[in-house]
Amino acid sequence: MIKATIFSVLLAATVLQAHSQDLYMPRDIKLAYKNQTRALDGRPGKNYWQNFGRYNITVTVMPPGRDVKGVEQITYVNNSPDTLKRLNMKLIMNIHRPGAARFFGVGANYLTEGIQIDSFKVDGKSKAWNNTTASATNQGVGLNKPLMPHDSVKLDITWHYQLALGAGREGVIDSTSFYLAYFYPRVSVYDDYNGWDRLEFIEAQEFYNDFNDYTLNVKVPKNFIVWATGTLQNPKQVLQPEYADRLQKSMTSDSTIHIATAKELADKSVTAQNDMNTWTWTANDITDMAVGISNHYDWDAASVLVDEATHRRTSVQAAFNDKSADFHHSVQFARYALGWFSNNWPGVPYPFPKMTAFEGFADMEYPMMVNDSHTDDLHFAELVQDHEIAHTYFPFYMGINESRYGYMDEGWATTYELLIGRTEVGNAKAEDFYKQFRVTGWIHDRSTAEDLPVITPTSEERGALGNNEYGKPSLSYLALKDMLGDELFKKALHNYMSNWHGKHPIPWDYFNSMSTGSGKNLNWFFNNWFFTNYYDDLALKNVIKTTGGYKVDVENIGGFVIPFDVKLTYTDGTTETIHQTPGVWEKNQKQTSVNIKTTKAIKTAVLDNGIFMDADESNNTWTAK
Repeated sequence: MIKATIFSVLLAATVLQAHSQDLYMPRDIKLAYKNQTRALDGRPGKNYWQNFGRYNITVTVMPPGRDVKGVEQITYVNNSPDTLKRLNMKLIMNIHRPGAARFFGVGANYLTEGIQIDSFKVDGKSKAWNNTTASATNQGVGLNKPLMPHDSVKLDITWHYQLALGAGREGVIDSTSFYLAYFYPRVSVYDDYNGWDRLEFIEAQEFYNDFNDYTLNVKVPKNFIVWATGTLQNPKQVLQPEYADRLQKSMTSDSTIHIATAKELADKSVTAQNDMNTWTWTANDITDMAVGISNHYDWDAASVLVDEATHRRTSVQAAFNDKSADFHHSVQFARYALGWFSNNWPGVPYPFPKMTAFEGFADMEYPMMVNDSHTDDLHFAELVQDHEIAHTYFPFYMGINESRYGYMDEGWATTYELLIGRTEVGNAKAEDFYKQFRVTGWIHDRSTAEDLPVITPTSEERGALGNNEYGKPSLSYLALKDMLGDELFKKALHNYMSNWHGKHPIPWDYFNSMSTGSGKNLNWFFNNWFFTNYYDDLALKNVIKTTGGYKVDVENIGGFVIPFDVKLTYTDGTTETIHQTPGVWEKNQKQTSVNIKTTKAIKTAVLDNGIFMDADESNNTWTAK
């Protein structure tokens, strides 16, 4: 069995390498393969590397004051083979400055002075800093001496900024409830195919971060609770004993425990009664930190078994306004999602010790946290939370470059949203919602932008951004699942995830990993779905009587290789449905025939693409004359 497995892997890798040039590959990506930082079998190459940082951050927040004051030390390690003379810093909060480049217009309540650097030291030596000119979300910093391969540099930074009032991914939720995200200066990613990530953040495309180790101290006045990425290190120092005890009990409880209720918070009996409390959080091998703060949000918690083999449980928490009825279900919604994702799709145990849902405005994912908005529709509330939690795997378990390849995480979260939704509300309702929310806006929009290939860098898109990140790639993943079958698809997916857990995959790593993992050359499929300007549109051309049955001819007008059903009604009133996977298009992507063995006479034949909605259904039906 072991020898056979090794042989099959080697054979798959050989087949893949023989056809590796079937897919277009940009010149910078070709160079990465030439340098052997990435391998054609889908794995990191023998020369793969990525850089790393240790972040020690302390922030002070004094609600209702909106100022955030920070002190941090970064130890940045250069694991690359290159000598670095400069660093590129990400200053995301500068997106709020008047005049900043943005994807869309903003109101006056969105605008602030951005992040203000008060001091910046490199290995203990002060660097001159001009906050007027350092106004973008990228800022180059010259080093006192070149940073050699496998050496490190220490940065000491003090800074402050003011939280924005607009309802966005971060900022003021209400007068005493804040959400901090992207709030600290960080060293941007330096990688093997693009060098420094210098893409400006424009409040549309998302993020690309290294895997770092963090210690985060959040200083707030008494009676304020802090929720954050990572593990709280000092609950007994910041909480009154009864509430620290409830938090501890929730770590092994399936039932929701009310850690702090609205009444208890109003009575000011929850936190330690020091003038200021420092909440300390740690998280290692993670791409970012996020923080929620409030003095009146309810706090619920429970836990869920995510790994049967090790009996590991994950803490599930929620922080929310007591009037938001949907959030009172949040912990149990999250328990179900984490258990389902861990055991079904993707079928990888949730990798982190905690998940917190915080009520805000964004419907946005962060490591171990989601910032979700309130809705009166419980089903929609659960779906949104499912989607954001699904991002755990892409981009936080695997460090996707969301800025350039947004479909590598949004497409997967959209797919898992459908798959788990089928178990929550049934196939029909989940698929109807998926079609309405993810497909119909694209398939019925004939504008040129909507036909841009999915492989188009997210940073270069505008009109097609949403559909190229969400619906179209999700359909490609579901089409591949249909073609390979669940068992082989999961095997290939796990190969991809195992190859790139804790690393930075690009689309070609996905393509190659899936081919190797399945033992099939899938380049024809990936070329069709990612590199063309196709769409979903089939036509039933003819139904021809043959010896022993019928032949149904189907034309692929739109071009995407999609699954479909042929639904037959016979003259005796009986019906039959014949399913075809995308594999029927491998030899000829323009036309295929379905052979039907029957002694009955067909009255009508209908093509039904299901969630792969047809752009023109007028030619999908045949009726016998």
